[in-house]
Amino acid sequence: MPKIGDIQLPDFPLLLAPMEDVSDPPFRALCKENGADVVYTEFISSEGLIRDAAKSVMKLDIYEKERPVGIQIFGAEMDSMLQAIDIVERTKPDIIDINFGCPVKKVVCKNAGAGILRDIPLMVKLTEAMVKRTQLPVTVKTRLGWDHNSIKIVEVAERLQDVGIQAIAIHGRTRVQMYKGEADWNPIAAVKNNPRMHIPVFGNGDVDTPEAAMRMRDAYGLDGAMIGRASIGNPWFFNHVKHYFETGEHLPSPTMEQRVNIARRHLQMAIDWKGEKLGVFETRRHYTNYFKGIPHFKEYRMKMVTSDAAEDVFAAFDEVLEKFGDYQFAS
Repeated sequence: MPKIGDIQLPDFPLLLAPMEDVSDPPFRALCKENGADVVYTEFISSEGLIRDAAKSVMKLDIYEKERPVGIQIFGAEMDSMLQAIDIVERTKPDIIDINFGCPVKKVVCKNAGAGILRDIPLMVKLTEAMVKRTQLPVTVKTRLGWDHNSIKIVEVAERLQDVGIQAIAIHGRTRVQMYKGEADWNPIAAVKNNPRMHIPVFGNGDVDTPEAAMRMRDAYGLDGAMIGRASIGNPWFFNHVKHYFETGEHLPSPTMEQRVNIARRHLQMAIDWKGEKLGVFETRRHYTNYFKGIPHFKEYRMKMVTSDAAEDVFAAFDEVLEKFGDYQFAS
């Protein structure tokens, strides 16, 4: 069974991917309750941390019930990243993760995230310095390469392992692809099959069904799956994958009552954590998935995603349960 440092994980663990404005404490708590083995924070700017920017500092909030939890940071300036390590350590996470995979332009243009894939020596140098700075296990999340012509992920992963990272998660697309096309897991399997690799290799990208997770495990031989977009508005996904692994059968899709209840809890936890205004705003992206597939639902979805007052959103949940309570979701 895989380990990250001294953290023992189950056979083929399921990890919640770090996602900006998604994997905050309320959502991480819901995913943890529903089978996620390791959760990661939203990615946090090293520059924001050392400037004490409120939004960056708030992302450091972690809770005991989340463990093991990783805090993910990004940046490309050595001094800033090392100072950020010191700040992150004080919040006592279980893992520090470095983001070398974010494809968003505002991150990449600073040579951070996937931008550093154009400068592998800097990527390795930065990682080595960060590993030396902390006693916590350091992991990396990255992509296959900058573009199709520069995929050197087998070599890159080995070099990162050699400077001390404890696990690597690889998204099966290049930066140029962004989130388009299909993820290619073959280069990730090549990393895993490199006889010099001994740290866990986790796959990421298009793990959107239990069958996909099983293929990643059985056909590609990876050590675990990092799950991102498939979990948005669907924290049950982790348990559904585990049930499928154990039985070969699909769990029934959550009922309307279960969906309304978790949407309510999600909103309330978000409000408790960051206040009504932000709590209401930042849970909106989940509602489309919580209630996906219901016919003639637009009116209710619009209420959920345009209302600024929590009481109006809670009232919309009540209306949905009353009107669509008997709706049967496809498994």
